Amino acid sequence: MRHLQKLLDFYIHSSIHVGLSVYALVRMTGFLFQIIPIEACALFAFFGTIVGYNFVKYDALARTQKLQMRTELKAIAGLSLLSFIASGFYFIQLEKNTKIIAFVFLVLTLLYTLPFFPNRRNARNWAGVKIYIVALCWVGVTLFLPVINAGIPLTGVVFLVGLQRFLLIFVLILIFEIIDLKVDDPNLKTVPQQIGVKRTKTVGSLLLVGFVLLEFLDAQFSYSTLFLKLGIAFTVFLFLVFANEKRSKYYTSFWAESIPILWWVLLVCCFGDFY
Repeated sequence: MRHLQKLLDFYIHSSIHVGLSVYALVRMTGFLFQIIPIEACALFAFFGTIVGYNFVKYDALARTQKLQMRTELKAIAGLSLLSFIASGFYFIQLEKNTKIIAFVFLVLTLLYTLPFFPNRRNARNWAGVKIYIVALCWVGVTLFLPVINAGIPLTGVVFLVGLQRFLLIFVLILIFEIIDLKVDDPNLKTVPQQIGVKRTKTVGSLLLVGFVLLEFLDAQFSYSTLFLKLGIAFTVFLFLVFANEKRSKYYTSFWAESIPILWWVLLVCCFGDFY
């Protein structure tokens, strides 16, 4: 049992799980816009997420030598190197315009991690900004990257899906911010720090209502898609309602981040022929 927990911890700490969540969202974009093939984009996003998240999590500690290279961290460093090579391989397979967009999100990741300006914090520590940067990056990588790579025009439908996805990711981040309320730097001014946990849950609930209602604006509206998104919204709502500072680390880092994977699995089960 102990070995299984260590394996689970490595799976989470090495960002494989969050990488799979991003992969699942890219595959959902492929389903929504009938993008075939989408594997190069999906795998670029998967491996790129592992590299980006591990860089964000461990770079500052490594540079200040506050983090000793334990066995797990050496394994994470090795995995990150292999993921960097793999993301480079799939990057080459992307279209020229997609490479430019991917580069923009690379700059955002660096800005999020490294202090570019003298006597300034990195973007991760800019008061109240973190949640918007993370949500925009997720939408950009999981939606606009594969859409642009496929040469699909950026119509109102694309931006509608983008808004829905932004709202969903935003609420998922709110859950993380509630759980991390005790350990987050007060200067970060996260949403729960500014308006309290109760109001944060109210805001998150209203955003989920908006997420569902936007579905009625889709020109290709279908009840099967609506019920699927209702199920996802309700699942996120339950995680939001029961979120508190006493929850274990697995509540967000594993279970909440599994929601995009669950969404993708449901799509595969309901519309398996496409996959």
